[in-house]
Amino acid sequence: MNRRSFIQKSGLLATTLFVSLKSYSALSLLAVDRKISGKVTSKGKGIANVLVSDGFSVIPTDKNGNYSIELNELARFIWISTPSGYEFTTNSNLAKYYEKLDARNALNFELNPMRMSDTRHNFIIWADPQVKNKKDVAQMMATAVPDTKKIIKSMGKIPVHGITVGDIVWDNHELFADYDLAVKEMGIPFFQCLGNHDMDYRMGGDDTSDRTFQEHYGPTYYSFNRGKAHYVVMDDVRYLGVERNYDGFISQAQLDWLAKDLSFVSKDALIIINLHIPVHNSVKNNADLYALLKDFTKVHIMSGHTHYTRNVITNGIFEHNHGAVCGAWWTGPVCEDGTPRGYGVYAVDGTDLKWYYQPTGLDRKEQVHIYIDELTNQKRLIANVWNWDPMWKVEYFLDGKAMGEMENQKGYDPQTVSLYKGPTLPAGRTFPEPHSTEHLFVAHFAPNVNVVKVVATDRFGEKFEIESKG
Repeated sequence: MNRRSFIQKSGLLATTLFVSLKSYSALSLLAVDRKISGKVTSKGKGIANVLVSDGFSVIPTDKNGNYSIELNELARFIWISTPSGYEFTTNSNLAKYYEKLDARNALNFELNPMRMSDTRHNFIIWADPQVKNKKDVAQMMATAVPDTKKIIKSMGKIPVHGITVGDIVWDNHELFADYDLAVKEMGIPFFQCLGNHDMDYRMGGDDTSDRTFQEHYGPTYYSFNRGKAHYVVMDDVRYLGVERNYDGFISQAQLDWLAKDLSFVSKDALIIINLHIPVHNSVKNNADLYALLKDFTKVHIMSGHTHYTRNVITNGIFEHNHGAVCGAWWTGPVCEDGTPRGYGVYAVDGTDLKWYYQPTGLDRKEQVHIYIDELTNQKRLIANVWNWDPMWKVEYFLDGKAMGEMENQKGYDPQTVSLYKGPTLPAGRTFPEPHSTEHLFVAHFAPNVNVVKVVATDRFGEKFEIESKG
C-alpha cells in the first residue's frame, strides 16, 4: 500500500471512530448501572488484592478474586496490574493485560503462576526503534533483534521482560506489524509506551491521537508488578491538534489514576516509571509527577525520544534517558552524542537495581570510545563514556603510568562530527546533527607517549578499559 493510499484510508477510519466516540461511549453498550464485574483467577482459584482499573478508578479484588467497577464514561478498557509471582499474559509476546470494553458485562482474567521466584529478574529497555520503511525494518531485524536475543540468552533462566519506551515506528503505522514480528522473535514479554511518532496526526486532538496505538497495544497508561518492583507505563506526549505539534505533558486523568495506583504500593518498593519524552527537562508539569513520587525511596524513570544518552538525578529520582535502537534514524552506527545504537539492560534484585547500556553489535564491555587529536606540541585525549553519571570515575594512563582522573567537559563526539555534520550528511537523511553531550572527558599529553589507556569505573565498581597505541 502506498503512503498516500494509507493516509487516506487512515483518515476515513479515524473520522469514523471520532464520530462514534462523540455519538456514544463504551458505556452505551453496557447495562444501565454502568458497572462491570468479573474475577481474577489462577488454576480456578480467585486471587485477592489484584488491582483492576478502567483508567480512572483503581480497585483491588476481594478475597475470592472478585471485582466490580463503576466505569467512567471515557473508559475504553478494563485492565489488571499483573501481580508479582504470576506470568505476564501475552499474545505473540505482546503484553495482553487488558480487555476492550464492549457489550460484555463481565470481564474475567486468568493468570498462571510463575515456576520460579521473580524477586530477581531482568528487563530490557528499547527506545526509539522508529522504523519508517521496510529498509529500516530490515536493519532492525538484522542488528537489534539478534543482538537482544543474544543478551537474553546470556541471562540463563532468570525471568526477563522488555519495555519499548515509544517511537515504535516513524509515523508509518503499517509497520507496527513489523515491530510485532521483532517482539515475537525476541521471545520475551514486551510492554509498549506511546511515542510522538506513534500518534495519529490531524485527526482531532490529544484524546483521539492514540486511536491506532490503542487498537494495537491497548491502554497508553497502566501498571504491572514483578518481584518487589512496581512498573508504571505512562503517556507523556500531548498532541496539540495541529500538524505534528506536540509537547511533553502528563494529563490530569493520568496523574489522578497514578495517585490511586500508587496508594496500594509499599513506599519502599522499587518504582520504575516508563514513558517517552524525558521528564527532567521536557515535561511541562513534571513537578506534579515528582510530587506523587516523593515518598517512595527508590524511583527510576526510563525515557527515550532524544536519540542520545543522559542520566539525570532530580530530587533523588534517577532518570535514564536512553540512546536509540535506531541510533541516528538508521543512518549510522551511533546516536547524535556518539552513543552506539543500542538499548538498556537492567537487573533487579529485591529493590536493588543495576544496569548497563548494551551497544548493538559490540561487546558488553565496550562502554567507552576514545579519540586522540594532534595539537601544537602536544596531543589531546577525548573519551566518550556514554552511560556516565556522577558516580562514575574516568582515569587515564600514559605508558602504564597512572595520571589520575580526566576532566569532564561538555562538547561534541568527534565521530558524530565526521558522520553527521553538514547539510549533505548523513546520506539519505540529512537532518541528524552532532549533539553536545555532558559525558566527554579530556586530557592532554606529550607527543612522545606511546600507549594511552582509559579506565572508566561505573557506580557498581565495574571497570571498562580501552587502549590506544602509537
